Amino acid sequence: MNKFMPLKYLKSLLVVAFSLFFCSISFNGKAQVTEQMVADTVHEKSGTAFNPGEVIMEHIMDNHEFHFAEWNGHPIAFPLPVIVYSPQKGLSVFISSKLEHGHAIYDGYKLEEGTIVAVNEAGEPDTNVKVYDLSLTRNVVQMLLGLLVLVIVLINVGKKYTKEGASKAPSGFQNAIEPVITFIRDEVGKSYLGNKYEKYMPLLLTIFFFILISTLFGLIPGSANVTGNIAFTFTLGIISFVVILFSANKHYWTHIFNPPGVPTFVKFILIPVEILSVFTKPFALIVRLFANMVAGHMIITCLILMIFIFSKLSIGAGLGFAPVSLAFTIFIYFIEILVAFIQAFIFTNLTAVFIGQAIEDTHSHHDDAVMI
Repeated sequence: MNKFMPLKYLKSLLVVAFSLFFCSISFNGKAQVTEQMVADTVHEKSGTAFNPGEVIMEHIMDNHEFHFAEWNGHPIAFPLPVIVYSPQKGLSVFISSKLEHGHAIYDGYKLEEGTIVAVNEAGEPDTNVKVYDLSLTRNVVQMLLGLLVLVIVLINVGKKYTKEGASKAPSGFQNAIEPVITFIRDEVGKSYLGNKYEKYMPLLLTIFFFILISTLFGLIPGSANVTGNIAFTFTLGIISFVVILFSANKHYWTHIFNPPGVPTFVKFILIPVEILSVFTKPFALIVRLFANMVAGHMIITCLILMIFIFSKLSIGAGLGFAPVSLAFTIFIYFIEILVAFIQAFIFTNLTAVFIGQAIEDTHSHHDDAVMI
């Protein structure tokens, strides 16, 4: 048996324990507030046909405020700054509460289905006015908060090592972060990048912790599903794509444009496939993270909506299904916390794999890897 196997499993267990720590703090509030948010949305739509798909999309899409619940017909929300520019009307800056969830017009603008549009004197959308929305939406604000937490946490951990040195046993929050960093270094960096792993560790650790923190923030009641936004995952995928391209060596490009040991007539088929694979790698990263994060939030919302769907049949059916719905919601919420760690690891791991393929020379980098 490999002498490193016990250490490998120990680090894996520490990662799981770290995830359960967050789970124990927040899963109860999530189920209760998610139910309240959906109930409020259904209440707002009373008088119109209940459309579960519309309700689901409203709760997973971006918004101009952090909406938590309704109280006596009044929203409990944290409004965000609205910044819109129009070549015809100039720059407008105001708070999102001025729009009253699309029920009011302010400064010639109105909120329609989550999008700010210019309106004419009759209050109807004016298609002749071009609007550029530069607002700080909840996805943007939450992403910046996640970035701030990431910087603060890692800088503080780094300062502690600078003051105390690596010879002293870690303590406090440093004790929770160090096993995760060691796990990424040993199981991802060294495994796929060999003796060049140190050059890419800042990128890999930043990607892992940024995705992890953003996803965990998305599980807080009333927050935004940042990692479920295609723009977020697209940006991360493009960053990985650029690093892969700039890291690629002559050996990598030779295998793409002139595959060795392949008959000439086969190269006409193989080369376009190899070129396409260069772009499918970041595409796979983008879609994988986006789909998994959206799916989890949709499942939780759908389970809560089942209560109201059964209530359409009878009040008794709705009340009877409520405990089942809540039980499954809490279970899925546990899974979502675990998925946050898994998806952060998969994105980081695949990025390291693709970089490793780009920097690999004629000899396998695994032969030169230094195992500690």
